[in-house]
Amino acid sequence: MVTLEKSRWWILFSLALGLLAVGLDMTVLNVALPTLAMDLQASTSELQWILDSYNLVLAAMLLPAGMLGDRYGRKKLLLASLFLFGGASAACAFSDTPAMLIGMRSLLGLGAAFLMPLSISVLPVLFKGADRTKAMMVWMTVNMLGIPLGPIVGGWLLNQYNWGSVFLINLPLIAIALIAVGLLMPESHSPERLRLDIPGVLGSSAGLVGITYGVIRVGEYGWDDRSGLLVMAAGVLILILFVIGERRVRHPLIDLSLFRSSSFTWGTLLATCVSFAMFGLLFAMPQYFQAVNGADAFGTGLRLLPMIGGMMVGAKVSEAIIKKFGARIVVSFGFAVIAGSLFLGTVTGPESGYAFVAVWISLFGVGLGFALPTSMDLAIGELSAERGGVGSALIMALRQVGGAIGVAVLGSALNSAYQSRLELDGLPGQTANAIKKSVSTGAATARQMGLPDLLAMVKSAYIHGMSLMLWICGGIAAISFVLAVLFLPRRAAGETKAQGESDLRA
Repeated sequence: MVTLEKSRWWILFSLALGLLAVGLDMTVLNVALPTLAMDLQASTSELQWILDSYNLVLAAMLLPAGMLGDRYGRKKLLLASLFLFGGASAACAFSDTPAMLIGMRSLLGLGAAFLMPLSISVLPVLFKGADRTKAMMVWMTVNMLGIPLGPIVGGWLLNQYNWGSVFLINLPLIAIALIAVGLLMPESHSPERLRLDIPGVLGSSAGLVGITYGVIRVGEYGWDDRSGLLVMAAGVLILILFVIGERRVRHPLIDLSLFRSSSFTWGTLLATCVSFAMFGLLFAMPQYFQAVNGADAFGTGLRLLPMIGGMMVGAKVSEAIIKKFGARIVVSFGFAVIAGSLFLGTVTGPESGYAFVAVWISLFGVGLGFALPTSMDLAIGELSAERGGVGSALIMALRQVGGAIGVAVLGSALNSAYQSRLELDGLPGQTANAIKKSVSTGAATARQMGLPDLLAMVKSAYIHGMSLMLWICGGIAAISFVLAVLFLPRRAAGETKAQGESDLRA
């Protein structure tokens, strides 16, 4: 009979496969959009909703998913979410209309909304002390790995098969995860039979959807779009009322007492800051590689590999030194490296070789490996078994919203700076609008017209916008460094406890 001590790493491996599928699905579809536009006759608006339906449902259901897992059992709902994610992936692959694909992508988001917080909430149950930190490193690495691998896998699949293959790739990963979780994972849930906080579920879902939708719309139409701003403001107001209401509920959806812990509060905040910068970088760099350097989707994914390699190195090194130096030093050092790498990236020019870019995105990855898993571990380590699901979901929800806001804010700053450097007098209105729309359409238009000077201006304008964005990201990382130094505890509670037990044994 396999003991939990031996099987827990296999359980983590199986959960990692499910998370890899979720991470891939966040970005793998981006490279397939031109094909979808042709094969499904999808409009630009429909293409936007094919992408955003996933994110909206994910944002709406993260917190309820955590609470339901705490109440009804995490294993049961993990199995259900894996089954739903696999079934929705197959349905997406065989969709024959944009509406069907949008609907199935929504179901994918629902499966991911349960899979992400519940997979992380079982880590404190299965692992303790230093082993929990290692498990968190694995979880975060796999969660990160799928995002930049998406364009690589998607680009290769589209070169070999039809667009449905970008969804079918999920099925073997999900199948292995289903079998392993079903056979090896013990059931875990809150020993206290918590009542469902229905007003909290509705309020948190409405608020998160409002903010996410508003951010998506602002990112598409700019910060002068009143509809997007109003929806975003309504989402913020609903969340404020939700938090006020949670203080009066006997069994609230969110245990606000978690924020009394500096490890949870600052660990969550700093993990959100990392997501803000990371998603901004992942938004800007593919456009740089494709529009400025002329890479295809597959080549763009390959060019992001140094960041993944740096992150894996950073995670491994931080795991080795965290016992000696403590969480505060590790996280602070990570943010210092992130800030330095981003400031170095601001000097990237149109003629910069890939070797230079690879150096600074590798350093960025190293900083991620130090800062993100350790910040997450600080927050997760404060969660009890009773509230592990909803606490994990809260962390993931804040990171999700932070990433979405990062893309909107940084994308808007990049686009404004890009357009400010364009001199389009004398060009036809339709041509000028195409160039203003994005660097991708701008570079394509300049190439089609055979105007090298126009192409050089488009590239230079984008580099200017990307540089501004990197300055903003670097500034956020620098502020996060200061916050980590000032407010993070030297060691997490669980880390101190484990160290004390080790000293007693010695």
